[in-house]
Order: sequence, then structure tokens, then C-alpha cells
Amino acid sequence: MPEQYPGPKGLIPVTSGKAEDANIITRQYLDSILVEMRVLDAVEPDLRTTIFGHEFTSPIVMPAFSHLNHVGENGRKPMTENAWAAKKMGMMNWVGMEPNETFEEIAAVGVPTIRNIKPFADHNRILNEIAHSKAQGALAVGMDICHVPGENGKYDVVDGIPLGPVTVDDLKTYVQAAGETPFVAKGVLSVTDALKAREAGVKGIVISHHHGRLPFATPPLLLLPEIKAALKGTDITIFVDGGIETGYDAYKALALGADAVSVGRAILWPLLKEATPGVMRQVAKMNQELSQMMMYTNVHDTKSFDDSVLHLPR
Repeated sequence: MPEQYPGPKGLIPVTSGKAEDANIITRQYLDSILVEMRVLDAVEPDLRTTIFGHEFTSPIVMPAFSHLNHVGENGRKPMTENAWAAKKMGMMNWVGMEPNETFEEIAAVGVPTIRNIKPFADHNRILNEIAHSKAQGALAVGMDICHVPGENGKYDVVDGIPLGPVTVDDLKTYVQAAGETPFVAKGVLSVTDALKAREAGVKGIVISHHHGRLPFATPPLLLLPEIKAALKGTDITIFVDGGIETGYDAYKALALGADAVSVGRAILWPLLKEATPGVMRQVAKMNQELSQMMMYTNVHDTKSFDDSVLHLPR
């Protein structure tokens, strides 16, 4: 009999261990978190959020898209269009695996951007990209610590470039190389890795299963409270991604302890179809939904979330 996962709409068969299963489980978990209403004394909330010393208009941040290299009708690439949307809306930008030349184009937009680096087998390549990111004025640099195995059970290869393992000592080296620039570990999905990342000296983590890379992955929001508690007393910024499609989803992540929420596929199609205007429209809608939920629950600003308003599945 295939394994089944209890969701709010009944049992979900989980048979393959592929990304679709992890993403279905994540979606079902998000939908199963219920919210109570606290409208007395509620006012229109302030969404402004400060991360790594920069103030942004919202705790919703751009995702670490990669490999969107085709050129649009205006001569700009989707990654650059995304950066322009972030700049115009006062948001944090994030960039995935791209060559130095592409990152220079994105950095030229002038929006605070975190550059995410793959765990390349060639450590010199990693150090080179960290140095280049700092030279371009990156807000922070990060690494997909979860992108080590490939589907064949060996180290993955991306765009012909071999990846390799990431040890705590490796992470310490990258943090030291980043210097005053904050370093973020992306792909944390356990208290164990969160504590190791803290030991290495990171300034931020992204709780994520990288859109289902791990077969049968735990929903990020299921582990968020445990990880938040384990990092209590530190200055580590906690980002969350995975299945965040609306401002309502973002609200749940923020109420459970996230400092900021990364949205990916919800803006991917607007980005590819309509470029900057499509992204701006989608993010504006999500900000409206987030503001609505904050008003319904008497949350006045992004420092005042209260997880007691949530009712988690049993």
C-alpha cells in the first residue's frame, strides 16, 4: 500500500518521492494552518522590514531564480527585469546561479541583492564568486547547502559544473571570505543543520526544501518554530520559502517566526510573460493580502506577529 500523508482535504498518496510529492505535502500543510480573528483595536499595518541594515517596504522578498538567460523584447533579461521590479517596489532582490557577468548586469540596477552560490566542487570558484559579489556591492552572499546530491546518488552536476559536499569547516571558510558581507545558508531543513550553520557563523538561513529536492521533504513551516526556538538569542535572520503563493501564505510563515519570506513560482510566470510590470502587480497583490491578514489579526507591524493566532494541524 502506498504511503499516505494526512492533509486537510483527506489522505494524499505519496508514491514516488519526487518533487511533486514534497510540494503537494507543503501546499496541504500550508492550507491546514488556520487563523483566528482579532479585529478590535486593529489598524492598517506597517509592512516595512529591516534586513541586514537595509529597510524594505515588505517582508516579502524576491526568489533566487537561476538560468533565466533569454533576452526580452526590451533587450533586458528576466533576471534584470526581476531586479527592476524589486527596485521599483523597494524590495530585497535575490539571485541564484548566474555567471559573474550576469550578476554585474543585475547589480547595475542598484537594488540590494543577495547572490546565491552553488556548492561547487572547485572551492576556488566559490571564493572567486564571493569576492566578485562583494566587489559588486552585494547585500549578502549565500549558498545552496542543500544542492549536493544529484538524482543518481552522486554529487550533482549543474550546467556541466560539478558540485561537491559542504562541511561546517567549508562554511566557516566562506563566512570568513565574505567578511563584513553577511553570509546566508540556503536549504536548511532541520534544527541540526541550523545549529551547524550557527556554528559556522552565518548571518542568515533559508528554511527550504528547494522546491522538493529532498524526496518526502518536511514542509518548511512545520520545522520553522523548532528552528526559530533553537536559534533564539542569536542575530541570525530567518528566511523561508517553499510553496508561498499568496500574502496569506506569507502571513503564516511570518507569524510562525520567519523574518522574511521568499516567493518563487507565484511570480515566475508573471515575470516570463509580462516582465517587470507583471512581477510588480503580483507582488502588490500579495502585499495587499498580507496587510489584510495583519488587520484581521490585530498585527500592527512586522515586529508584532503572534503565533498564538494560528491553529496548527494535530
